[in-house]
Amino acid sequence: MPGGPGGSGTGVATGSLFWAIIMSAFAAFGGILFGYDTGTIGGVIAMPDWLTTFGVYDPTPANTTGFVYYLPTAHKSLVVSILSAGTFFGALLAFPMADMVGRKWGIIASCGVFSLGVGLQLDTHWATFVVGRVIAGFGVGLVSCLIPMYQSECAPKSLRGMIVGLYQLAITIGALLAAIVLNATKNQLSHSAWRTPIAVQFAWAGILSGGLLLLPESPRFLMHKGREDEARRALARLMTMPPESPEVELELDEIVTALAADRAIGQGSYLDCFKNNASKNALRTWTGIWLQGWQQLTGINFIFYYGTTFFKQAGISNPFIITIIADVVNTVMTIVGIQLIDRVGRRRLLLIGAIGMCLSEYIVAIVGVTVGQTNTSIVNGVSNTAAVNITAQRVLIAFVCIYIAFFAISWGPVVWVITGEIFPLNIRAKAMSLSVASNWLWNFGIGYATPYLVDPTTTGLNGVKTAHLGVKVFFIWGSTCVGCFLFTYFFVPEVKGLSLEQIDLLYRESSIRNSDSYRRQMLEDGETYVQKKKEGVYIEEKERV
Repeated sequence: MPGGPGGSGTGVATGSLFWAIIMSAFAAFGGILFGYDTGTIGGVIAMPDWLTTFGVYDPTPANTTGFVYYLPTAHKSLVVSILSAGTFFGALLAFPMADMVGRKWGIIASCGVFSLGVGLQLDTHWATFVVGRVIAGFGVGLVSCLIPMYQSECAPKSLRGMIVGLYQLAITIGALLAAIVLNATKNQLSHSAWRTPIAVQFAWAGILSGGLLLLPESPRFLMHKGREDEARRALARLMTMPPESPEVELELDEIVTALAADRAIGQGSYLDCFKNNASKNALRTWTGIWLQGWQQLTGINFIFYYGTTFFKQAGISNPFIITIIADVVNTVMTIVGIQLIDRVGRRRLLLIGAIGMCLSEYIVAIVGVTVGQTNTSIVNGVSNTAAVNITAQRVLIAFVCIYIAFFAISWGPVVWVITGEIFPLNIRAKAMSLSVASNWLWNFGIGYATPYLVDPTTTGLNGVKTAHLGVKVFFIWGSTCVGCFLFTYFFVPEVKGLSLEQIDLLYRESSIRNSDSYRRQMLEDGETYVQKKKEGVYIEEKERV
């Protein structure tokens, strides 16, 4: 039952695949904003000049940090996690930004917000620095929702997984660049040691906003707003075909037919996101919300937020170098992962990744608590670490890297891909904003709680009681990966190779367990909204637009 060109379910056809990829993939550059900031803060808070500027002076012998200036646990939790508080609200407000301003102009405006936050972080007052973190987070939250949305709606279907996965690759590249810049400035004895890594972020925002000025708006957003002529021209640019070509016309027909079917059962309110209707909106919304939450519960940001201080506490002499190695592994394996998304499939990669991360984290925890422990004593305010088991440390580092590798090929890029493609058009902006807000809410909670879980208890003038789990925290992360596996098995369908409109049909007419077989049948039969319209299905809904 194949249809015509462009309306056959083959996704956005194109006369120049190269330019279609370039236009839809460029937006992934926004991931650098998130990745670079994430990678920067962990190193900045370990720099002597930053600690002298913002830390607490405590020369008493009972000071268990071993330094005259140090950052109290409460302050460390706040400065690291407060960015995620801003991103949470930024992600929630991505809906009105996306549906009122647009996907393209929403991203450009978000870069302006982010730049304001970066500027405030160059100040030497604690309150201003923290406020800057919140505002920068607000911009990152907007970008983290709008970019996968824009990419999903503009990318060719056959490469959508890889293109949206480039957002996660950009995050890893940002973290790697941060580690390199931090390593280059860490020994400077002035404010430039930490101001330079922070100020570099102006460049990322400028490149992203400048490039997007040259790209078209999402044609699906324009059709959603009833701007058909503009949608036709935008789609023609993405397909590199004349606006009056039959391929462009049939692609628009598929979009408007799917939109009509969705509008027939709801007008796209927040309440519609949680309705258990024919489109299974509630299942899809909760899948997005929990999928983003489980990504954070893998524990990956523990390494990238607190990796430098964690490796230092583990007795490793140059934790900055180990952090760079971890970032290189993350970047290289993400490159591998994004090429597997459209070959292996979303669901299968998530299952494989959950198993690999679980085993790796349990090994790190077991090695750490049995033969990898270090003994630290404080004498006259000076930290003295006993000899460490070098072999155990190498095993710990190796399996941390293996754990990162499994994350990078699966739960890193795949979660963003799925979040950008499983929602129907009439609720996509709202459902995506809720899902990405979930990511940042968990990010904030984990970022804030981690120092209290991991750091040693401090005494003296500014002492804080903590759980002092240390490496045992990996038992927690390993257990949450079991939850990742179970959630994927029961709630995440396989949608490899389907257009956004075909994914909508799959949710309507298949179950999660049977999604892969139904997906293959759809591709074999060329099943689309346009094809069903020809058979007399969805005609009534089409006429309601």
